Amino acid sequence: MVRTSANHLFFLTFGLSLLLTVSPLATAQSSSTRKIQLKDAVIAALAKNTTLKISGAESQVASSNFRQTNAVFLPSVELGYTAMTTNNPLNVFGFKLQQQRVAASDFMPDLLNHPGHTQDYSAKVEVQQPLLNLDMLYQRNAAAKQKELYEYKYQRTREFVEFDTRKAYLNLQLAYRSVAVLEESLRNMREIAASTQRFFDQGLLKKSDVLNAQVQVATVESQLAKANSMVLNASEALAVTMGANIATVYQPDSLLLEEATDATASRQVSSTRADLMAMQKAVDATSMMVRSEQMSLLPRINAFGSFQYNDSQLGQFDVNSYLVGVKLSWTLFNGTKNYNAIRARKAERTKMELELMQQQDQSQLELDKAQRDRLDLLAEINRQNVSVAQAEESLRILQDRYREGLVSTTDLLTAQTQLLQQKMALAQAVYGNNLTLAYLQFLTAK
Repeated sequence: MVRTSANHLFFLTFGLSLLLTVSPLATAQSSSTRKIQLKDAVIAALAKNTTLKISGAESQVASSNFRQTNAVFLPSVELGYTAMTTNNPLNVFGFKLQQQRVAASDFMPDLLNHPGHTQDYSAKVEVQQPLLNLDMLYQRNAAAKQKELYEYKYQRTREFVEFDTRKAYLNLQLAYRSVAVLEESLRNMREIAASTQRFFDQGLLKKSDVLNAQVQVATVESQLAKANSMVLNASEALAVTMGANIATVYQPDSLLLEEATDATASRQVSSTRADLMAMQKAVDATSMMVRSEQMSLLPRINAFGSFQYNDSQLGQFDVNSYLVGVKLSWTLFNGTKNYNAIRARKAERTKMELELMQQQDQSQLELDKAQRDRLDLLAEINRQNVSVAQAEESLRILQDRYREGLVSTTDLLTAQTQLLQQKMALAQAVYGNNLTLAYLQFLTAK
């Protein structure tokens, strides 16, 4: 009965191993696989990334809004053609005056009171020319600051897309590195399982040793299947960042290696970093709006003019006239609307200044933390390198002693598992170091 259960477990484990060997990465080989360099991935992302395109569109909107403020200096011209008919005595007499056809008989009381219907066809050109509108000038300055804000926002978005692409590329490197480590460990586990089977056939080991080795093989195969899925996930994430086709399986052209320490890295967040400059431009724009509200309390001066044709016949332009003038307008009281608008703008400016200070402090906090994290990761890499070397030597010694029958199968499998864990931990530490370095560069961009 015990033997039957053991055989059942053996075949179940063997079947699971065959199932897990068919990895998602192997299935993906039917689709196109492409090696890619980090610089090429960044170039593609800067050209096609959707987030960056959206930011560029926002910048174009801000530029268009700024160009609309050219109306502060330029005239507005309107052309119109009007056809009217009336029997209103006052309007009839006015039409005749505009058409310059008033006669002495038109002053007869009966004709004045009962003129009958009269037509007027008028073609008119109206011109409005701003002369002095100080509030509009400051609104134009605010629009200019808003335009600069979105230019800085676009620049910061470019920097983020570059960082995000580098992060996706590092994730892809880590996924491939994990697959390589697991494949090497799987080969070693299978060799141990084969040796265990031979020793069992010779009567040197128990069936439990064989089953234990088979279980370890199945465990690594399961981990390898997950790692292959990580490769596909990381590849698709990189493709989305680059705005490329996710059907292509991307492969990094370089291994996951520790990047050199950047000794020149700044320890302070630059005040000229694009996102901080964007927030400063928002503060400046609000200051301009405060001045605009203040200037709205002053008089405005604008010029106007019109030139028109009037005739009693459609399509005729026999009589012309013009009107030109300058208007000074001054709103002395509008229910304290302007005064409260000024207070609201000032409060908004104070809020933005506080947010800018908060962002600067938060960025410096993140920079300090990232620098400490990188020092910890560099130390972790050194420790893991030593641990990997020690685990490899320990495994080598145990393998030699295992062939001589001096150590158990469990000890050998434990040593192989320990080596796998140390190599995976080293890969994770190198990945963390490289990602932290990329983040430091993102935080200290100028």
